[in-house]
Amino acid sequence: MAKFRSVEELVKQLRPVDPVYCYRKDSIKSATNWFNTNFEGKVLYAVKCNPNEKVLKTIISCGIENFDTASLEEIKLIKKLSINARIYFMHTIKNSKSISEAYFKYDVRDFAFDSKDELDKILKSTNNAKDLNLFLRLQTSNEHAEIDLSKKFGATVNEATHLMKLAQSCAKKLAVSFHVGSQCMNPISYSKAIKDIGLLIKRTGITPDIINVGGGFPTTYPDLYPQPLKNYITEIEKGIRRLNLNKKVELVCEPGRALVAESGSTIVKVELRKKQNLYINDGTYGSLFDAGQPKFIFPSKAIQPDKNFTKRIIPYSFFGPTCDGLDYMKGPFNLPSNIKQGDYIEIGQLGAYGISMRTKFNGFYSSDIHEVEDSPIMSIYNADENNNIKTLFA
Repeated sequence: MAKFRSVEELVKQLRPVDPVYCYRKDSIKSATNWFNTNFEGKVLYAVKCNPNEKVLKTIISCGIENFDTASLEEIKLIKKLSINARIYFMHTIKNSKSISEAYFKYDVRDFAFDSKDELDKILKSTNNAKDLNLFLRLQTSNEHAEIDLSKKFGATVNEATHLMKLAQSCAKKLAVSFHVGSQCMNPISYSKAIKDIGLLIKRTGITPDIINVGGGFPTTYPDLYPQPLKNYITEIEKGIRRLNLNKKVELVCEPGRALVAESGSTIVKVELRKKQNLYINDGTYGSLFDAGQPKFIFPSKAIQPDKNFTKRIIPYSFFGPTCDGLDYMKGPFNLPSNIKQGDYIEIGQLGAYGISMRTKFNGFYSSDIHEVEDSPIMSIYNADENNNIKTLFA
């Protein structure tokens, strides 16, 4: 892996044939520092968001020592990189072998559940261990999220009432968690979920030792401008105060997208142009899954050394390299009107899920990754006092 001062320098030197993923250490440092400074509790990095070892090493070097994992493979990866890391197994549906190996081989003590069967599975797989921290995941509204997780995970307040009493009798520490959905666009979702925790406490008479507010913290995209991240922290703090708890509880959060999204970008090459459709060498089966399925609009910038692009910008759609018609990204992706075959495009905000969603469908795959030192195309951390997001569009 080489280091380049900018994406432009990378393209000029390498003239890459295949897609190239770029990551920015300084961007990760800025984001992790923001959460470590502003969130009064433990910050867990959601590994699923970007499990690249170079990215993880940077996160670890920035002081993140706690990790939200969803599988045994993610647990193994973190332990390989940091033997002292604390790992939370936060998927609510796990197989027994993974639970047992996580507990006995990798010293995992924190497990999530949202049903009696999963709770029983955790207890049985750990031989009814007495040092378990059990996280009861509460179902909560995902109405303000771009990706809804509430239909798949979480117990309703009615279901959780019984589960909380069961877990209290066998947990070293009892936790209640929730997830407001990925890319949450309104901080009120957090206080609403915390209010549900208050209702659960009132029904059971049990105050948890830990409250986990989950992930969902947003980044910014050309069509998605969330409120400042500080508003999300303020809303969480207000929600906790309103609970009037009879003891001090530990707070936990699980940012993924907000930590790494803007640190990563992919450089793609235009293989063909048909009117306002650009056929590029990466797509929905590669790092651009979110552009095809959830239909995220990513910031894009035309790059071609020694070429002057017109200032006239028009909207384009992308087709990926595979033979599948679903390999289509509607956009709009705003680029110069004179872009053509052979030109390069940097597509930003792909530090979140860009790497983790790639496949080798049709044989199209690139693991080429380089570090760059320039600024992201967009950054929520560089907003001005009026929350105007600074951009570096072509």
